[in-house]
Amino acid sequence: MIDGSLAVTAAGLHFRNPIVLAAGTAGYGVEFEGVVDLDAIGGIVTKAVSLEPRSGAAAPRVAEFDGGMINAVGLANPGMAEVRRAHLPWLAAHHHGLRKLANVVGFSEDEFAAVIRGLEEGVAGSPGALDGYELNVSCPNVRQGGTEFGADAASLRAVVTRARAATARTIFVKLAPTLTDIAAAARTAVDAGADGITVVNTLPGLVVDLERRRPVLGFGSGGVSGAAILPVGVLATWKVARAVTVPVMGLGGVSSGSDALQYIMAGATIVGVGTAALRDPRAPARIASEMRRWLHAHGVASVAELRGSLEWPA
Repeated sequence: MIDGSLAVTAAGLHFRNPIVLAAGTAGYGVEFEGVVDLDAIGGIVTKAVSLEPRSGAAAPRVAEFDGGMINAVGLANPGMAEVRRAHLPWLAAHHHGLRKLANVVGFSEDEFAAVIRGLEEGVAGSPGALDGYELNVSCPNVRQGGTEFGADAASLRAVVTRARAATARTIFVKLAPTLTDIAAAARTAVDAGADGITVVNTLPGLVVDLERRRPVLGFGSGGVSGAAILPVGVLATWKVARAVTVPVMGLGGVSSGSDALQYIMAGATIVGVGTAALRDPRAPARIASEMRRWLHAHGVASVAELRGSLEWPA
């Protein structure tokens, strides 16, 4: 039985529960139709959308290891115009009540806003297709030597300011776990107009094929996700939630209701699920059910009561 114990509001958006499919793991929604029960989760963050099409990294792009998964997809996507043409109409027509954010990438300060402006034109013809955007500021700024936008306060401020001017919809900014001061980056993003913060992106890593004496991935290194980064994401969530007043989307390593509740207690309002859904498409709905059962077993009427309830040692 579905009740309202998991309902949350984040950045002005109502989510029927806090579980959101993380960017890069759910395509543009249609790929998971009939595979994941989209009516049993709160939202979806689409695969990356860049201004121009990207072919991505060399294969193999994904590999498993004991602690989770490593990937180097290279932000492969068909580009903004094709996403607007082929995917926004489906998002508009399906799954009433499912919140939908588009993950946006760019390689200059202007590109993020350009992608958003293009998608906004598409949403005008497909009302309800998107509720907002998630800016992936872990991309390299090709005009400034490849430094990640999120690692440079001036670049981060410029990206968010220009994105904010391009839309009235909700904007989350996704930060990398490798930032020297993730709380300061979150404050910069919020001061520039972000409505929410997503933490964390994948961790850089390397897995070696011993027989070939080569990396298992075609690109070489990749982003680590899965159970291994759960404590990293929870700590980042706690740091960011203490630094800003906007809602936090916590993700990294979530495969159970208990994992998701760690993020909630650390200060997250919504929780992303990625690698676990790739391994088992039933996982997101199961995680939501496990959260609900925990609340009932502990006499907690609403998940909102748990948000930020973590007690730090004296």
